[in-house]
Amino acid sequence: MKLLSVVVPCYNSQDYMRNCIESLLPGGESVEILIVNDGSSDNTGDIADEYAAKYPSMIKTIHQTNGGHGEAVNTGIRHASGLYFKVVDSDDWVDTPAYLKVLTALKRFATEGELIDLLISNFVYEKEGKKHKKVMKYGNVLPENKSFTWDEIGRFRKGQYLMMHSLMYRTALLRECGLVLPKHTFYVDNLYVTIPLPYVNRIFYLNVDFYRYFIGRSDQSINEKVMISRIDQQLKVNKLMIELIDLDSIRSSKLSQYLYHHLEIVTMISTILLLRSGSKENLQKKRAFWRFIMECDLELYRHLRYGMMGRLLSLPGLFGRSISVGVYKITQKVVGFN
Repeated sequence: MKLLSVVVPCYNSQDYMRNCIESLLPGGESVEILIVNDGSSDNTGDIADEYAAKYPSMIKTIHQTNGGHGEAVNTGIRHASGLYFKVVDSDDWVDTPAYLKVLTALKRFATEGELIDLLISNFVYEKEGKKHKKVMKYGNVLPENKSFTWDEIGRFRKGQYLMMHSLMYRTALLRECGLVLPKHTFYVDNLYVTIPLPYVNRIFYLNVDFYRYFIGRSDQSINEKVMISRIDQQLKVNKLMIELIDLDSIRSSKLSQYLYHHLEIVTMISTILLLRSGSKENLQKKRAFWRFIMECDLELYRHLRYGMMGRLLSLPGLFGRSISVGVYKITQKVVGFN
C-alpha cells in the first residue's frame, strides 16, 4: 500500500499542470499520483499520459467526461490505494522540504501503528504580484508534535479556518463517512473540509508550509466577479452545508464551535456576494436564502442573523448595503481572505 494518494484534478490545465506534477515527484514510491483529466479539450490528457508512461509505478491517469472539480475528487477517492489522501489542484504545487517532512510523519504513523484520521499542515497564498506571502498557520490553535483530539484544540480566530489545502484525511475515513461531492459545482471544497470532520477522532498538526495556493488567474473560481457569476453554485454548497452539518449531534463542543465558525464564514461570503452584485434578482435571492436558513434550522438562523457579522450584513436600504460592503472590504484587507 502507498502511504499517500494525491489526486490532481485537471481541466484544460496544459499551461501549468507540469509544475504541479513535478512538485509531487520527490515523494517517490511511497506516493501515488492520480491525475484526473476531467474532460479537457486541450492537451491536458496527453500531458497526463506522458507522465504516467514515464513514471508507471507512481502516476496513473484517469480520463473521464467532464463532471467538475467535485467529481474529479470523487474519482480520486474511488481509485486511491494510499493510506492517506490529498487533493492538489493543477495550478497549485507543494513545497519539497515540507512534503518530505509530511511523508516522514505519515510513515511513522503507519509503522508505529498509531494511525491518525487527519493531518493538518499550513498553506501559503501565492498571490500573483504580491511579494509578501500570507501563510495560514494553526500553531496558536492546535497542539504540535503530538496526536490530539478535538477537545484539546484552542479557539480559531476570525478569518482563520481549515481549507482543503491544509487537510490530509485517512483515505478509509473519506469512504466511511460517505463523502460524495456534487457534480458540476464549484466551491465544493467547503463540503470536503466540513462533512468528514465529525468522523475524525485523532489529529496531528505539522507546522510546515506545505501547500502553495496560487491566486491570480482572471478565470479562477475565487475571483470575485467569477464568484458572483456563479452565485447559484455558491448558494447550493452553502445550503448543503446547512442541511448536512448537524451541530446538535456533535459530541465535541469545540468541533461544534469550529463548524459553526466555518459555516458562518461561508454564509456571510454568500450574502456579501449577493449584495455586491447589486442586482434586483440577487437581492431577492438573498432574502430567499435567509428564509431557507430560518426554515431549515431556526436556532442556527438566530445565531447567524443576530451575531455581529449577520447584523452588519443585514442593514436595510441602499445606505445599509454600502456599509455592509465597506465592512467586507476592510475585513478582506485585515483578515486577508478572498
